[in-house]
Amino acid sequence: MFATKLVLFIAVVSLLGTFSSAAVDTFIYGGCSQAKYFPGSPYESNVNSLLTSFVSSASLYTYNNFTLNGISGDISSVYGLYQCRGDLSSGSGDCARCVARAVSRLGSLCAMACGGALQLEGCFVKYDNTTFLGVEDKTVVVRRCGPPVGYNSDELTRRDSVVGYLAASSGGSYRVGVSGNLQGVAQCTGDLSATECQDCLMEAIGRLRSDCGGAAWGDVYLAKCYARYSARGGHSRANGYGGSRNNDDDEIEKTLAIIVGLIAGVTLLVVFLSLMAKSCERGKGGK
Repeated sequence: MFATKLVLFIAVVSLLGTFSSAAVDTFIYGGCSQAKYFPGSPYESNVNSLLTSFVSSASLYTYNNFTLNGISGDISSVYGLYQCRGDLSSGSGDCARCVARAVSRLGSLCAMACGGALQLEGCFVKYDNTTFLGVEDKTVVVRRCGPPVGYNSDELTRRDSVVGYLAASSGGSYRVGVSGNLQGVAQCTGDLSATECQDCLMEAIGRLRSDCGGAAWGDVYLAKCYARYSARGGHSRANGYGGSRNNDDDEIEKTLAIIVGLIAGVTLLVVFLSLMAKSCERGKGGK
């Protein structure tokens, strides 16, 4: 069986203050397994079928999971799920568009990877060659906090009110809390039971309180749930599907360009130092 621990290798773009008005396909994070499959293998065929099923199903359902079994005795079985944010509907087409965008990005991001996960602002997709469906996972994937707001009792009271509502066990798997100009959102994946969902959300909310207690905004994404809060409109880049959607791709491309440049620079430095060391050794040998 492949080792499919996901490696997070692309950082997130800036927080969006108004979650509901933010571009649904804004990139949050992505990660891929280190293990790879062979081109043309049965596993590749199953992965492609799984991702196609995500897109088809999202036009009817905002959540679904799939298991594609390989031939008995082989290792081509693949498991996956997708989920749209709770305020998106399949009827409007927003869920399907978001999932299609996520699948497209995941295919590029995790080419030939045995497992991959990608979170956009409006949806989440994941696949792996070992089953994770129905398994609670509170691994921290992303944790970000905004700048401190200082001691502002009104702001802190509103923050506590929003976060307190997100923690309410009667809130369901998708929760939105609002107090003044603050809005909070929390959600867990549909494969968890109500008890597991609450347990996951309490972990995320607990980290949100402890790590981002005095911050203007905060994000905590665990493997199976997330909790967020921010001032509504404070950090929004509301592009939506009707506006320009290239900003996020540009930001990612710029980030990748910087990373590639840094790697190239370090490589050249190592080569240069290696050549200098060899030159010095030859110089010593000639004396």
